[in-house]
Amino acid sequence: MSNIETVNRYLNGWIARDADAVLATLDDTGTYEDPSSGGPISGAAFRAYMEGLWAVFPDLTFETESVGEMAPDLIAAQWLMRGTNTGSMMGLPPTGKTVTLRGADFFRMKNGQIQSVTGYFDGGAVPRQLGLDIIVQPKEIGPFRFGISTSVQTGKLQEPGAFSITSLEARDAEAVQKVREGSRASLIDMLKMDGFIGATTAVIGTRMVTISAWDTPESSRRVMKEGAHSEAQKGFYDGSLARHGFTSVWTKERMNPYWVRCEACGAMNRRKPSDAAQACSCGATLPPPAPFW
Repeated sequence: MSNIETVNRYLNGWIARDADAVLATLDDTGTYEDPSSGGPISGAAFRAYMEGLWAVFPDLTFETESVGEMAPDLIAAQWLMRGTNTGSMMGLPPTGKTVTLRGADFFRMKNGQIQSVTGYFDGGAVPRQLGLDIIVQPKEIGPFRFGISTSVQTGKLQEPGAFSITSLEARDAEAVQKVREGSRASLIDMLKMDGFIGATTAVIGTRMVTISAWDTPESSRRVMKEGAHSEAQKGFYDGSLARHGFTSVWTKERMNPYWVRCEACGAMNRRKPSDAAQACSCGATLPPPAPFW
C-alpha cells in the first residue's frame, strides 16, 4: 500500500468517526499532535482525543481538500472541518452553534505506516465561533497569580446582609474541572433561593474561591443542606477533589453609600435604590439602581 493510500485511509477514518480505522494506520509507536492535544499522544490517549471531539460535535465532518507527497515519506493533507456543538465542551453547556475550521496535517511515514501526524490550525477559531473568550495572560508574576472569574447575578437591589466564602485548593486539573461543574450546579440551585443575591467565583490555577452574597446569615445555610452543593461536599470530605480548604460566613459591619454617575453632567451621586426616578442636582434622572453584588 502506498503512503498516499495509507493517509487516505487515516482521513477516511476521521470522516467515518471510526477510531479503530484511524489507529490502524499508525505504526506501534505512531503519534498524533496538534495545537490542542497538549503534545504528542498515541494509543488510548489518541482514541480518547478523537472520541472527545466527536462527543462535543456529534455530526463532525471532514472534507479533504488536497493530499500530496512533499518529500520521501512525507505527506501533506489539507482539510476542512465542520460540526455543530451539541455536546458539552470543557464542562460548558452546548451552544448549538456550527463551527468551520480549516487546517493541514503532515504525515511522517515508515514502511507504509504513519509514524507521526502533526496538525496545524488556528487553535482559537473554534472557541471564538462558539462565543468563548480567549484570554492570554501569565500564570504568575512575583506574588501575583492570574486566573479567571465568573459572576452570577439575580438582579436584586437589596443590600447584602452576609457573605459566604468558600476557598479550596483542588488536587489537580481534573479535580478543578469537577469542582467547576459542581459549582455551576450549586449556583443554579442558589438562583432559586429567596435569600440569594449574587455570587462571584475565581479559579487561579488550582485555587478556587466562591464569594456569595445573601440577605441574612441564616439564608446562607440553605445551600449547605439542599441540592447540588450538599452532594459536592462529599467529594471534598472524602479527599478526592481538594488538598485543603474552608467555608465561612461573614456578616456586615457597615455599608457605605452607593454612588452612581450622572450621564448628563458627570457628577457622582449617592444612589437610593428605593427611588427609581431619583434626579441629579443638575435635574437629569440618574441611571437605574444597580445590584450591590
